[in-house]
Amino acid sequence: MKLLIVSGLSGSGKTVALHTLEDEGYYCIDNLPLGLLTPFVKQLLSPRLKVYDKAAVGIDARSGAEELERFSEILNEIHALGIEPEILFLQADADALLKRFSETRRKHPLTKKGLPLVEAIHLERSLLSTIALRADLVIDTTLTNVHQLHAMVRERLGNRDTTKISILFQSFGFKHGVPTDSDYVFDIRCLPNPHWVSGLRSLTGMDTEVVDYLQGHKMVEEMYDMIEHFLQTWIPRFANENRSYLTISIGCTGGQHRSVYFVERLADAFREDYGDSIHIRHRELV
Repeated sequence: MKLLIVSGLSGSGKTVALHTLEDEGYYCIDNLPLGLLTPFVKQLLSPRLKVYDKAAVGIDARSGAEELERFSEILNEIHALGIEPEILFLQADADALLKRFSETRRKHPLTKKGLPLVEAIHLERSLLSTIALRADLVIDTTLTNVHQLHAMVRERLGNRDTTKISILFQSFGFKHGVPTDSDYVFDIRCLPNPHWVSGLRSLTGMDTEVVDYLQGHKMVEEMYDMIEHFLQTWIPRFANENRSYLTISIGCTGGQHRSVYFVERLADAFREDYGDSIHIRHRELV
């Protein structure tokens, strides 16, 4: 049986993730007290419920500090049952969360204790740090809408080939912030920028004119070759350590030309070995 633990900050998209997983055939339960996770898994392994071959469980800060401090101990209990759970953790920056709670008028679960919203967000981040540190996959939804999150969860956690590491190549613009859910970040702002070339500003790194422009510069090829060689060397090492997910982010100034070109090219290069386990996200191209 496959078990996925879904956790994260309130307002970061846990409900969306669980609904998406349910659509993908997972048996889902939300807001399960952490102390009940081991008994729940035992129930799933019983003959009556063994028809469910994959389950997703939502765990949040309402479990309380004492239970959350036992997270590693509870994971060991689950391992002893012969289950190797994966952990998905969703997060967003404080400003994004404040805006979401303001727009929806929903209450943060920890404000019921009389805390101001800002303090509740910081407290929740602290309480869930034990889970975040153990996460196999972290998704930062600060700049992600509901539809994008739905697609990301479906692609990376749906019916994927669990024998292969899932690799996300992600382009972004530094002027919009560095994605905090990255395992590797490469800065290619030193390369020639098509933004300043007449006729190329409105295009993207997927357009032929931009591709031709970038491939015409020796330093672009040198940078690409070095990054590809680095990843060809080290991705197999991650895979050999039983890592399930890897996120590689390529950043330029605006996230429209150079980083998009690199992500598309790298994804093509690694798709030969990793097939459908390769995923692409262009964060700034909506």
